[in-house]
Amino acid sequence: MRIHPNLFRKLAAGVALPPGIAFPSDDASAPLGLLSKCPAYAPTPLVDLPELARVTGISQVSVKDERERMGLGSFKALGAAYVIADDAVKTGAKDLQTALRGQTYVTASAGNHGMSVAAGARVFGAAAVIYIAETVPESFARRLAAKGAQVVREGQDYEASMVAAAHAARVNGWRLLSDSSWEGYTDRPWRLMQGYLALMAEVADQIADPPTHIFVQAGVGGLAASVAAYARKIWGDAPGIIVVEPDAAPAIAASLTEGRPVTTSGPVSTMGRLDCKEPSLIALKGLARDADVAVTLSDEAVARALPRLAAHDLETTPSGGAGLAALLLSEPHRKALRLDERSHVLAFVTEGPEK
Repeated sequence: MRIHPNLFRKLAAGVALPPGIAFPSDDASAPLGLLSKCPAYAPTPLVDLPELARVTGISQVSVKDERERMGLGSFKALGAAYVIADDAVKTGAKDLQTALRGQTYVTASAGNHGMSVAAGARVFGAAAVIYIAETVPESFARRLAAKGAQVVREGQDYEASMVAAAHAARVNGWRLLSDSSWEGYTDRPWRLMQGYLALMAEVADQIADPPTHIFVQAGVGGLAASVAAYARKIWGDAPGIIVVEPDAAPAIAASLTEGRPVTTSGPVSTMGRLDCKEPSLIALKGLARDADVAVTLSDEAVARALPRLAAHDLETTPSGGAGLAALLLSEPHRKALRLDERSHVLAFVTEGPEK
């Protein structure tokens, strides 16, 4: 584990980005309004783990459990599907089930984002094409196909499959729906991140006392930035916000350290959904303002934590458990993150176990 202490907000706020990059939204009303009309929507549980709090020497651990989100198995169900629903409503069509007939959404994914694209496209009459890297498990490819998506394997990593998806969008006139953002591509990822705010609006209703610390995973950074933006809106400066990444893909930590977007390199991580070597620019702008510190974890550290999470009925993947894995490391690391017997940690189990 490596803690990057130079990332405290007052030092990181000067990150240099291209013009036109917006901060993430902190207004959950639009996604909540659409979700209220969706029969598959229900808030996911916030669970307390008193035994985990005891063994880590803190007061309370609250975990937002996203493993059953809308039948898709991860928080990603709130993102791409929300953008597609928003697109459908904006057509003004009376029959939303056919509002996007003739349209094709294309993206790259390590699985969960692609599931959200595929599910959303199917509901509103569109087609979905999902590019996945060679390293993505075949089980995810089968799940995507079962949702009606065309699955294309391309490249050795997420970044290569993203290049292929963007090329396909240009050549075919398809709608690119990435969970990342870059110069010239910001509208759909900004709305996608807005969808994640529904998760934090639920937390605000469920939690009795504000947390002192928030541990949140980052791949390209979309979830982390949305969580951080909403936390600052409702709780101000009080919580310490800790962003957790694989040490094989420290894109957020490296970018905030250098004050500019950085493309990192490294081996393939078992935290596959977090193994993103480039940050989303919208997410980076938000985290430079709102996050306090970044933590990078080894695959081995997360692997050691997973059985402990399963013992608390929170079976998940390395990606899904990385936030809590950062809490479960040694006492010196916890002290460095200013955790003590008064601390209340909010964390996220972001996806269910592999199927």
